[in-house]
Amino acid sequence: MEPISRRNFTAAAVGALTGALGGGPAAARERLPEQFRGMWAATVANLDWPSAPGLGVPEQRAELLALLDSAVDRRLNAVLLQVRPAADAFWPSRYEPWSRYLTGTQGRDPGWDPLGHAVREAHRRGLELHAWCNPYRVSVRPDPGMLAPGHPARRHPDWVVEYGGQLYYNPGLPAVRGFVREAMLDAVRRYPVDGLHFDDYFYPYPVAGEEFDDADAYQAYGSGFPDRAAWRRHNVDLLVRETAARIKRLRPGARFGISPFGVWRNDSADPRGSRTAAGIQSYDDLYADSRGWVRRGWLDYVCPQLYWNIGLAAADYAKLVPWWSDAVNGTGVHLYIGEALYRQEAPGQPAAWQNPGELSLHLAFDRSWPQVLGNVYFSARDVIADPSGAMARVVADHYPTRARPPR
Repeated sequence: MEPISRRNFTAAAVGALTGALGGGPAAARERLPEQFRGMWAATVANLDWPSAPGLGVPEQRAELLALLDSAVDRRLNAVLLQVRPAADAFWPSRYEPWSRYLTGTQGRDPGWDPLGHAVREAHRRGLELHAWCNPYRVSVRPDPGMLAPGHPARRHPDWVVEYGGQLYYNPGLPAVRGFVREAMLDAVRRYPVDGLHFDDYFYPYPVAGEEFDDADAYQAYGSGFPDRAAWRRHNVDLLVRETAARIKRLRPGARFGISPFGVWRNDSADPRGSRTAAGIQSYDDLYADSRGWVRRGWLDYVCPQLYWNIGLAAADYAKLVPWWSDAVNGTGVHLYIGEALYRQEAPGQPAAWQNPGELSLHLAFDRSWPQVLGNVYFSARDVIADPSGAMARVVADHYPTRARPPR
């Protein structure tokens, strides 16, 4: 398949905009502001799409098109579609089985190509489509016997670590790193996606009383590092750096982005850290040196998940946006802010989130920081249903026209 997109809009997108605005492509470029406006569409546990496993092909397609149409209606311009939620695939992968979230049975052919269809239909609507992958999660269930026959994790049980009731590939094994990298890049190689996107899961979030059992891998490959934590960060760094380099060779127009946990380190742990007191720090707990990736220029964009309200003592949105703005400053890496639309007026959320204007206040705050080039909303079902009206308010307050993603 030949790419039909480059670092901003697709050719199909420009055509769609021409019809909407009048004039040719030059007029569309002149009239539209540059701003990244995205939403995450999660497939794990059928969170956003498909609504249930085992739907017929017409129902799955109809739901996908409705999702894309809703993005257009909200004046968004990008969908980050989860196509590899758990060592599986939403396309006919050469490496991994079909996802069970399509048919209910991992490895069963759904009878169509969801990723290929999503890319085509997104581009027809003037939307970017970023292929969202989770690098190391194998299964949300602990039993390897529930994986499809022939699954790589069953062929290589030594690659797998059980932790917290789930299965993960061991990032400390070079064979694992090479495999998961190529499994994810298969989507970039075969489809004109506008980007490859990783979420915040690298080493798993800590589970009290449990240790991620990578002692044998550390014994084999950890010499020369001061401690296991430094070795683990090095393992993740290698995946990020190697993936970035491979994308540029495979599809130069595609961008590479990561949405890390929103706190790199608290300033109590590192003077370069943010003025926060978060219980989790990506550098220390997930072994994800998100600031380092930005400063080294390995990413095209970073989208930290700043899922906290303005004024929260432990992790204040109004302190984290300036910190991330400083982190990207001078690097050429774009900064998009991940927004917790799902928290708006949700039961049990802090008082700030009971104000349907909280999210709109976030975007108003972001205007003071020119490094912030856009926002991404979690997740698609909240963008579509918008039970609190918060998304409609964001659109009314901040999205008076459509926009094109920044170059």
